[in-house]
Amino acid sequence: MRAMPPYERQKVLNHCVTRFTERAEELAQALCIEAGKPIKDSRGEVTRLIDTFRMAAEESVRIEGTVMNLETGARSKGYRGQYRRVPIGACSFISPFNFPLNLAAHKVAPAIAAGCPFVLKPASLTPIGALVIGEVLAETDLPAGAFSILPCKRDGADLFTTDERLKLLSFTGSPDVGWALKAKAGKKKVVLELGGNAAVLVDSDADIDDAVARIVFGAFYQSGQSCIGVQRILVHADVYDTFRDKLVAATGKLISGDPADENTFVGPLIAESEAERLTDWIGKAVDAGGRVLCGGGRDGAILEPTLLENVPRDQAICTEEAFGPVAVLSRFDDFSGALDVINDSAFGLQAGIFTRDLYRMLEAWDRLEVGGVVIGDVPSWRADNMPYGGVKDSGLGREGVRFAIEDMTEIRNLVIRVP
Repeated sequence: MRAMPPYERQKVLNHCVTRFTERAEELAQALCIEAGKPIKDSRGEVTRLIDTFRMAAEESVRIEGTVMNLETGARSKGYRGQYRRVPIGACSFISPFNFPLNLAAHKVAPAIAAGCPFVLKPASLTPIGALVIGEVLAETDLPAGAFSILPCKRDGADLFTTDERLKLLSFTGSPDVGWALKAKAGKKKVVLELGGNAAVLVDSDADIDDAVARIVFGAFYQSGQSCIGVQRILVHADVYDTFRDKLVAATGKLISGDPADENTFVGPLIAESEAERLTDWIGKAVDAGGRVLCGGGRDGAILEPTLLENVPRDQAICTEEAFGPVAVLSRFDDFSGALDVINDSAFGLQAGIFTRDLYRMLEAWDRLEVGGVVIGDVPSWRADNMPYGGVKDSGLGREGVRFAIEDMTEIRNLVIRVP
């Protein structure tokens, strides 16, 4: 892999783009059946899979170094320097169930671009997409041993973390598991993309109808199973009642049910136990004084899109990651105080701010303890080329094709003395 010239790596990645495009509907249908993801969301994820490999193909021939001026003082007169990036070595990848195609792609495609062999453990509940990626890679001229796709249970994956031949571990999943893996990873570099309980703030000057439309999407797309799904909604007191009523009305129109139905927006959670957990959290929030505005009902693994208000901030539905179709509304009077509320979280992945005030936008960017601040939209928005990742319990390191390539390469200096 290290010896493959960049244009050959690009050829492999372009082959994947072509084949994934040809197999797009097959991939979408498999994802819908395997994960219960609504078919529209499944097709959207296939599109992102293709985009991520396309971006990696473009970046594969841009991994460059630079010439440095080392003559910064008399002692370094006659010295010249430059550096380049070289592959870090074999990488270990563990991907999650909620975006089994695109989040695997964010590991696999940059590794190929960088020239790193890899082993990938897909989520045990959703391995099919990763195996299709492996099928397509097997059609290329990658050298023997360049990749392995190994579906297995978590307790069978210890070597993904501890094997010293692996020079980087990239894990996407739950915080408890991620930090435990980091503690066992030894000397290897570790990148963690973990959980969140993302907040969105709606200021008094926001376009309410636009904010409602985007927040309905952000809270309930993917059946809420997204680490940047909207979970906490802070709304200025001046517009709270109007916003709440419109949000409840829009949420009530969402269709739950069969993920294969083109009209379904909210499908089943990955397991009935997850729906049971959220039902329990909702019940405890109500017992503590919260009020259900809509939803709350459960049919097996399907939980109705649910909105609550007046929930004490120490409840699990506010402090933990819901990872399902539930969001909590609260009102605020002071913008700076609302930023403090957003920061009052163990997590720090992304936050969304609906405001037209430039200075408030900059204050949010300066003060929010998150990996990304999204203005005029929900924290659930992500482009696959941007640096994406979190702080605090939400992880460390950044994904996004170019930034992942940087993690998968090391800088190697060259110093030349001219006598």
